[in-house]
Formats: sequence, C-alpha cells, structure tokens
Amino acid sequence: MIERITSHPRLGRWVSLGAVTSMALLSSGCGYLQTDDAPLNSLNPQGTQSQTIHDLVTPVFAVAGVVFVVVQALIVFMAFKFRRRKNDVDGIDEPTQTHGIPKLEWAWTIAPAVLLAFLAVFNVQAIWELEKRDDPNMISVEVYGQQWWWEYRYDVDSDGEIDIITANQMVVPAGTLIDLDIRSNDVIHSFWIPTLNGKKDAVPGRTHHWTIQAHKPGLYEGTCTEFCGLSHAHMRMEVKAVTTAEYEQWVEEQTAPANIPEDPTPDDSSDDDLVLTGYKAFVASCATCHQLNGIDELGAETDGTPNADYRGADHPLTSGNAPNLTHLMSRNRFAGNLFSLWELDEDGNYTDRVDESTLGNWLRNPENMKQMAAGENRGMPNLQLSQDQIDALVAFLATLK
Repeated sequence: MIERITSHPRLGRWVSLGAVTSMALLSSGCGYLQTDDAPLNSLNPQGTQSQTIHDLVTPVFAVAGVVFVVVQALIVFMAFKFRRRKNDVDGIDEPTQTHGIPKLEWAWTIAPAVLLAFLAVFNVQAIWELEKRDDPNMISVEVYGQQWWWEYRYDVDSDGEIDIITANQMVVPAGTLIDLDIRSNDVIHSFWIPTLNGKKDAVPGRTHHWTIQAHKPGLYEGTCTEFCGLSHAHMRMEVKAVTTAEYEQWVEEQTAPANIPEDPTPDDSSDDDLVLTGYKAFVASCATCHQLNGIDELGAETDGTPNADYRGADHPLTSGNAPNLTHLMSRNRFAGNLFSLWELDEDGNYTDRVDESTLGNWLRNPENMKQMAAGENRGMPNLQLSQDQIDALVAFLATLK
C-alpha cells in the first residue's frame, strides 16, 4: 500500500489531504463538545466529582497525545525513508535483515509498563476521591430506573420513611453532596449526568452508591447509557440544582398532598366543573398506575404521604411503578423527561403557560409520541379517551403544582 502511494504523487496528495481533513473534523468535533450548547458533555465539569474526573483525564489525554504523535511520526519517517524507489532492484543494496533486537524490545515493553503504573497511581486516587461520602450535611436520594423513566425518592427527615417521590427531575441544593442509591425495577439501566459525574449502572436486585455535587444552581441533563429496550434513547433525566432556600421551599411544597378538588355534590355530576371532571376521570382511568398523595387508587382519602409500594403486587406494569403525579407541574418535562410541560418562548425558555397541546396529544395516544411496549405492560397504554375526557384531564393535571 505504501509503495503504491509513494509511486503515485497525485494519490499521495489525496491521502495527505484526507488525513488533514479528518484531523480538522476531529478537532472541530472536540471544540463543539466544549461549548455550553452540548448538555451531554463530559468535557465541561460542573460538579466536584466531574472535576475530579476531568483533572485525571486531561493529563492522561496529553500523555496519550504525545505518544500518538511520536508513534505516527516514526511510522511516517520509516515509510518515507525506506520506501521503494524507481531504480531499486531486488536483491541489490537491500538493508541487512535483523531478527530481533532484545535491548530495544525490552525498552518498548518496560517503558509503557512504567508509564501505565505511574498513571495508575492517579487513577486509584481519583477512584477513592469519587467514593467519598463523609459530608455530615450530605443528602440521600434513592434513584430508581425503569422502562423508560427515572424516579427519585427523598427521606428528608431521616426517619426511614419516604417523604417525597418524584420523577424525571431530581432537585438538589447546589454546593451540597448528594448521596445516590441507584436501583432498577426491571432491567439494567445506567444513570449518567455527565457534567456532574460519570455513569453508574442500575441493576435489578442491587444497590449502587454514587455521588454528585453541583457547583452552582442550574439544570444538568443526562440520559440512560445502558440499552434497555425500545425507548432507551428517550430515557432522559435532569438534575435541577437550586439555592438552599429554594430547596427548602421545594421540600415543603413536595411534602404537601395533591391538590384534590372538592365535590360539593358527590351524587350529582351535572354541576362538576372541568377540573373536577378531570379528577374523576383520573381516578377512573389513571389511578390504577399513577399515585396521587392524599388518595388511594379508588379515590379514598389517605394521610397524604407517598406510598413507596403503591398497589404492591397488584400494580399492572412490569416494573410495578409509574410516575407519581402529585406535583407534576413542579417539573419541566414528562414522559422520561422528553416532552415539555410548559410552553417555550422564542429563546427556548420555559414560560408560565401549560403546554396543553402536548399533554393532550400524550393522553390521546402515548405510543404515537414515544415507543413503548404497552401490550407487555411496559409503558403507558392508549386508554381510548374521548376528547372531552382529554380536555378535562389536562385541566386537572395543570393544577398539580
């Protein structure tokens, strides 16, 4: 191949041009990864753990880059210096054929081993740093993966009872260490918020510990990184870091029961408004899977705390779990953090207007918007709702703040 390239100058120029173009594309790709427009970005650390990883890989990449350049330079040099020329004749003036140079072979075996041993020291130090969970102010959050969304559970008073169950968006105070207990309710998933930490698998029957700590308030996006079925690519998550005061306010709001409309005439539905009609439709069609703190699946009043084992073995889904909708509208997105709950302005920012169209389309035909296997009890089925039922449900869901 080298002989062919060196004997055809035009072909050599094309190969050189291709190599330069490839390097330019690679460099531009790396440049894109370092912008704020790429939310799934491992090269833009925004937390203590991701900074630890970045501090490790940066010098490793530098060493690997130097090794790459040296090796490639030697290859090009040897290919050029010992290329076959036009006047070369087989068997005449050929270089001496040597079988093995022990000193050189020992050198290129020992040198990489020493280099890797040196880098391993820093690698182990980084691993120990990532495993630290010794902050007395640390907040614990249970993370559950299931097809195809994420759930977060908080025991805010450390009494062993779950006080908050929410979905898709994890809310945490910025600057505070968050201890995550990561589990799965069905198949293997993988939790990954690249700007805050690396990935950690969620495995059925096991608990994996992980930590995150955002440097400042903001939204940090992630996605499942272990293939888990039809909508693996649409199983996203979001961490919302807020100030300590905002977090305390959020906890207070989330521990309140759902906003259940009063029915002054339970035996007469002719005077029901749209929200009350939507609530009754929710109890009839949605409470089989979805929990509202304050009522059970039949609409009977409860103590207002979330049930960590809602419906138990009677839950119809394979995972035994569906998003708790008590404070649905306190989040930005739904359906695996895929669709916005709020209308967006021209700059792509959330407004205070509920996106009734998207909610309505989801209720009308969920599988038309996101691939699921509802026939196998994996994902939300099409409930064959009428337009009046959809309008009423949207009106009720919009009150769940």
